[in-house]
Amino acid sequence: MANEKITSLEVARLAGVSQSAVSRVFTPGASVSKKTAEKVHAAAAKLSYRPNILARSLITGRSRIIGLVVAYLENYFYPEAVERLSNALQAEGYHVLVFMASHTAGNVDHVLQEILDYQVDGIIMASVAMSSELGARCEAAGVPVVLFNRYQEDQGVSSVASDNFGGARDAARFLVAGGHRRIAHIAGWEGASTQRDRESGFRAGLAEAGLDFCGREIGNFNIDKAREATRQLFASKERPDAVFVTNDHMAFGVMDVLRFELGLSIPNDVSVVAYDDVPPAAWPAYDLTTVRQRARRMVAATVEILLDRIAEQKTPPRHVAIESPLIVRGSARLPEGWKS
Repeated sequence: MANEKITSLEVARLAGVSQSAVSRVFTPGASVSKKTAEKVHAAAAKLSYRPNILARSLITGRSRIIGLVVAYLENYFYPEAVERLSNALQAEGYHVLVFMASHTAGNVDHVLQEILDYQVDGIIMASVAMSSELGARCEAAGVPVVLFNRYQEDQGVSSVASDNFGGARDAARFLVAGGHRRIAHIAGWEGASTQRDRESGFRAGLAEAGLDFCGREIGNFNIDKAREATRQLFASKERPDAVFVTNDHMAFGVMDVLRFELGLSIPNDVSVVAYDDVPPAAWPAYDLTTVRQRARRMVAATVEILLDRIAEQKTPPRHVAIESPLIVRGSARLPEGWKS
């Protein structure tokens, strides 16, 4: 029997229920009694029956598949986010297909076209943006899109991100309050909205004290490039007394160069502040002062927006910016009288 194609009708006969009851049992979110579900699962197990999800999607018009696009996973923030997004969507009865893309618009558009071929119910773009044209095509095809940890200027696509501007501004105020005056910046990829907002927010915080960056280099969200950027910044005679790094991933490389290549003490010689608060930031080896992205809240908001738009496609785009607190640890000099 295990080698034969078992149908839902055979399961229904063995369980003593209707074929529609079997269908409801294997349809996430459908109403079915506990007793019926137990009988159906027992019969399905005995017959080695598995529902044909693809066949069901042809009938219902819903694949219950979400396409998740990620540009890179080196940054600890994204593997955690992908796991949380997958778990949250699976809890709602959806399956997740993960696609890798680069930052270039052409590559992202190619990947998105491939995703649409899978007849997905929705798309989450984590760490990447998309062209306005393809965004409109997705909407026209009835496939809602939510940007995770990004947003676009045209506001036509829903987005969820941390308050990058406000969080970075608080980081600048903290360093200024700590007596720093020669503050440098190591930027990420300049095409990212996260980079633009974090740099803008930090500059705004510095401007309140009549300051600007004493130096700026680009790390491009790459740890090796961040290391080289650090060497460039600290080759100057007037070396920085603090560095703001756009994300933790780069900051770890920055701190390694400062301590082990340049022989500087953190925070006695130089303070380091970053953004994300990924798990290694709390390790004693780094003890990094950083702005926290609230991944759990960001995921919850992303899933809520996406499922709302799947259920009602006329729902207007939503844009959520979640508060990002500064987490003070040992990598930066504390302002006088600071109380945690």
